[in-house]
Amino acid sequence: MDETLLSSGATALFATPDVAHDLSPIGMFMAADIVVKAVMIGLVVAFLVTWTVWLFKTIELAGAVSRTRRSLSRINSARTLADAKAGPGPSSTVARLIAAAEEEIDLSAGLAPDGIKERVESRLVRLEASAARRIGQGTGVLATIGSTSPFVGLFGTVWGIMNAFIGISEAQTTNLAVVAPGIAEALLATALGLAAAIPAVVIYNHFSRRIATYKALLADSSAAVLRLVGRDLDRSPTAMFGLAAE
Repeated sequence: MDETLLSSGATALFATPDVAHDLSPIGMFMAADIVVKAVMIGLVVAFLVTWTVWLFKTIELAGAVSRTRRSLSRINSARTLADAKAGPGPSSTVARLIAAAEEEIDLSAGLAPDGIKERVESRLVRLEASAARRIGQGTGVLATIGSTSPFVGLFGTVWGIMNAFIGISEAQTTNLAVVAPGIAEALLATALGLAAAIPAVVIYNHFSRRIATYKALLADSSAAVLRLVGRDLDRSPTAMFGLAAE
């Protein structure tokens, strides 16, 4: 008699319910609670944003680094600021550095040339900072996604598991087949959080290194422009500033 009761109890505990659950990712999403669905949609959007930023920033950084390298090579081989002006293209950041140096020289016409290098350097530093801010735009969202996505996914998981236990209480059964679909739906939110966070962190670190390379090239270009200004001043300060020879 006892063996019959135990056997029937085990059968009831592990019996598969009549309703089959679709445990594919789409099926779990459709069966999930509205809060868990919102979390999943947000994480998918974050995943798409990550790869969109990767595509556009990769193209932008590759072009910027390549142009700056070519411009720096031309400046290093130039003898005067006028020679360097013919090198970089009109859209190049280095071209803006050269234009800023020439503008400061024009504004200093009639003044003593002693402070020209300091004033040119001040302009170049501000242009460098502006270019660095511009090239870094869009990478901050990667840091945000990388740091918050796991916690957003965890929130969806906790909410889903809580609903699964509420369902257990309402059904008054501990049948594993009843619990498993709700837990699987909840864990899908964690998986999506990691799928959004891991690429975002890796891509952000990659862009940080590339931006550091770009900043170093800009600093080298700025220093090269400043050297050309110094050379021109040493060669003929009166010619540069329109001063009459005393």
